[in-house]
Amino acid sequence: MKVKEVIAALEQFAPLPLQDDFDNSGLQIGLTEADVTGALLCLDVTEEVIDEVAERGLNLIVAHHPLLFHPLKAVVGRTYVERCTLKAIQKGIAIYAAHTNMDNAVGGVNYEIARRIGLTDVELLTKREANGVVCGAGVVGMLPQPEDEQAFMMRLKATFGVKALQHNSLTRKPVQRVALCGGAGAFLLGDAIRVGANCFITGEIHYHDFFGHDGEILMVSMGHFESEQFTPFIFERLLREQFPTLRVEHTRLCTNPIKTI
Repeated sequence: MKVKEVIAALEQFAPLPLQDDFDNSGLQIGLTEADVTGALLCLDVTEEVIDEVAERGLNLIVAHHPLLFHPLKAVVGRTYVERCTLKAIQKGIAIYAAHTNMDNAVGGVNYEIARRIGLTDVELLTKREANGVVCGAGVVGMLPQPEDEQAFMMRLKATFGVKALQHNSLTRKPVQRVALCGGAGAFLLGDAIRVGANCFITGEIHYHDFFGHDGEILMVSMGHFESEQFTPFIFERLLREQFPTLRVEHTRLCTNPIKTI
């Protein structure tokens, strides 16, 4: 099996034209004609992840976040990105990233978050068309039954393994219609309000964005990594469906760079 075949399977589900203009999804390091011994799935590419994939006898990393996001002017090991690039090339490891194309795809990252929460009737929060494919940022759906705000947030903490949720003042209303966006999705708050969501969940909300919405909508920030941590399971489902004999494994490492005490 070739790297290009794995790429084709991933991009059939989340074509590259679905990515945002600022993004750099796709094959970042490696050759499309290289044979694949197996794929390691992760959220982020780090030096430790590259060591891990080599130690496990695999030679392809499928990550959510691109390693190469900004252009490199030199590759001499000064930054972790340069060191990862050098190490991957030296070890013959290919790196592929499915970032905002996977965020924006129907059935992608935000649908996986919604599934973990237990939302039904899930649909895109914003819609657009890219190369004839309907896509968009964020999703909105319904809880089967209304839930108390505090009980709902405690369930979120348990489901996503969050040590501390950030939220605004409670609205004192039940939560049932929920809008969400994994990662840095605060830009969709207005859309969540527009569609009548009781609660908006994302990975990051800026301090000043919390002002002005008390009593209007419950805003919840769970952490960037925490919100998107289940994305590799999407990769796994896609690859196992297409390539039942391919070694597909998850990283054993936590790549979240943010620590809490």
